[in-house]
Amino acid sequence: MSKNRAVNDAVARVAAHKVESGGVPGVVAGVTTDEETISLTAAGVRSLDDPQPMTTDSVFMIFSTTKALTGTVALQLVEQGDLDLDAPAREYAPGLAEVRVIDGFDAGGEPILRAPASEPTTKQLLLHTAGFGYDFFNEKYERLAREQGQPSIVSSTRKALETPLLFDPGTQWEYGSNIDWVGQVIEGITGTTLGEALQKRVLDPLGMTDSSFRPTSSMAQRQATMHQRTEGRLSATDFLLPEPEVEMGGHGLFSTVGDYLAFIRMWLNDGRADDGTVVLRPETVESATQNHLGDLKVKMLPGVIPSLSNDAEFFPGMPKSWGYTFMINEEDAPTGRPAGAVAWAGLANLYYWIDRQNRIGGYWATQIFPFADPESVGGYLEMETAVYDALKD
Repeated sequence: MSKNRAVNDAVARVAAHKVESGGVPGVVAGVTTDEETISLTAAGVRSLDDPQPMTTDSVFMIFSTTKALTGTVALQLVEQGDLDLDAPAREYAPGLAEVRVIDGFDAGGEPILRAPASEPTTKQLLLHTAGFGYDFFNEKYERLAREQGQPSIVSSTRKALETPLLFDPGTQWEYGSNIDWVGQVIEGITGTTLGEALQKRVLDPLGMTDSSFRPTSSMAQRQATMHQRTEGRLSATDFLLPEPEVEMGGHGLFSTVGDYLAFIRMWLNDGRADDGTVVLRPETVESATQNHLGDLKVKMLPGVIPSLSNDAEFFPGMPKSWGYTFMINEEDAPTGRPAGAVAWAGLANLYYWIDRQNRIGGYWATQIFPFADPESVGGYLEMETAVYDALKD
C-alpha cells in the first residue's frame, strides 16, 4: 500500500470512529503534501437537528484559523516595502492612536487607564505581544464585557475592536484581538477592505473559491451547524457569525477544509500556489515559521467563559513560541510532529498543522463550543498521530 493511501485510510478511520463513538456530530478532515491533497474525508452529519450528511465541501466558520491568511497578506505588504513591521501600527491603522493600558478597576468598578510606555507595532500585533486579549481568555476583558458593555469580538463591530491593552507593548505574550488590528493595518495600506485584499492576494491565487467573510448562497446551503456541549451533551444551536461591520482578520472567515488545504500547501511549497504563482517568497516563508518571540513563550489559555472555552494548551509542559502567525512547537510532539512545525486552531474546535520538514500538513474541522473540547481536539490529535504512524510504516 502506498503511503498516501495509508494516510487517507488512517484519517478516514479516525474521523469515522470519532463520529460513531458519539464524540462529534460531524467532521471534515484532510491532509496535504506540498504537491497535492492526499486525504479529504467527511463523517457524520452537519447538524444533530437536521441530519444532512457532512460532506467534504461543507462550509465552516473557521474562527482563528483565519489569522494565518491575514498574516500572509501582511507579509506580502512587507515584501513590497509598503509595511514596516517596526513602525507604530497607528501609522496605518489610525484607530490605534488613542489606545490605553488597563491597570485594573477602581473602587467604583471603572477601568483604570494610562498611556502605554510605547506604541504597539504591527510586528507586536502579529506576535500577540501588543497587549490585546479576548474576553473568553482574560478576566479583565470579561469584566469589561460584563460590567462596561464591551461588545464581544465575534460581534465584528468597530466598538468590539476598541479595547484597552493589558500591558505595555512587547513585554508579554497574550492571545487576543491583535490580528483583527492587523486587518485594519492592511486596509489602511491597500485602501480596500480586508476581504478584497485577501481575495486578490491569497484566495484567488490559491483557488480558494469557498472562502469569504460573507458566504455565497451556495456556501450557506452547505454550512455546518454550530453545536454546544453542556455537561457532556451536544446540542445544535443557531449561532452564526453576524454580517460584519468590520472584516476581522483574526476570526471572520467562512471556508472549507479543501480550501484551507490549498493554503497549507502553499506554506509547504515555499510560498507557491499549485500553478506556480508566487504568493510569498521562499525567504519570507522561512522567516515567518521561525520564533519571533525571543525569550517569551506561548502560555496556557484559561477558559474564562466556560461556554466558549475550556482551559487550553497544546502539549502541556512543552516550550512553544510564535511566528507570523502561528504557534511553533520547539520540541518534537508526541503525535510525531517534529520540532519547528507550526500550527494553530479556531474557537469552534478547528485545528491545523504545517510540517515543512516532512512536507505534510492537515486540518480538522468541527463546529463545537467550547474550545479545546476533549472529544474534538482528541480526534484531531489522533488524526495527526495516525498520519505520522502511516508515514513510518
